[in-house]
Amino acid sequence: MRRSARSDPGRFPYLDNQGGSPSRALPLGLAHRGFAPDGDENTTAAFDRAADLGFRYLEIDVRASSDGVVMVFHDETLDRVTAATGPVAERTAEELGALSVRGGGGVPTLESVLLRRPGLRLNIDVKSDDCVHPFADLVNRLGVHDRVLVASFSDRRRRDVLRLLEHPTASSAGMVVNALLKLLAPLGLARAVARGAGVQALQVPETYRGFRVVTRRFLTWCHAAGLQVHVWTVDDPADMDRLLDLGVDGLVSNAADVLADRLRARDAWPQGPAPTD
Repeated sequence: MRRSARSDPGRFPYLDNQGGSPSRALPLGLAHRGFAPDGDENTTAAFDRAADLGFRYLEIDVRASSDGVVMVFHDETLDRVTAATGPVAERTAEELGALSVRGGGGVPTLESVLLRRPGLRLNIDVKSDDCVHPFADLVNRLGVHDRVLVASFSDRRRRDVLRLLEHPTASSAGMVVNALLKLLAPLGLARAVARGAGVQALQVPETYRGFRVVTRRFLTWCHAAGLQVHVWTVDDPADMDRLLDLGVDGLVSNAADVLADRLRARDAWPQGPAPTD
């Protein structure tokens, strides 16, 4: 599907995914926690696999260690994907880095991920309040505002991060703002809600508790308001094709290899800037 660019690359180049053509906006393909078919999610190895497939966008999660370092990890506790137990926040960065995540490498720091492949763009879900200040400090220190999108299920936490950042940074809505946009978009209020919330994208499931979120009409309202709509977490190729045909602006997937194939079939691959190793 050919689409005109909807993002404002002058202010939020993160969302500028034109694939070398200024007149064509490509749907974003986001590898969910990297590509981890064996379960070593959110690790350097998983990110390398995704980048090797051609991904330029990764969806990742961050929390703070006990010594205030921003670590890439999803859960509040270590139990599900490591042999250790207890909260992430009770371990130092050094201790977390020494763990094995489902047989893979240790928990990486966000700084190491940003520095390893400077061409990658990261959709970052800020998972905990204690991560707000160290995350913002890191983005400011490295000057990577154009390479990150700030996300959180908590709109309060997301706004707290944005207030600390020194330059405009792309952001996606949390649960409350997503619900408001779904309710108020039919009234023509999507642009006002988005501006007030400081968001440029919505990241939503196709359905939520039996309620259909992503419809053609909803996409039309969001696009008219200048908002991108990214759908998570889509692993079936038929669902990928159906949603892309519907006109969504991005897909988040655990099946990164499948998503790469579906986007390649649409001449939408590779994406964004080439990563620098």
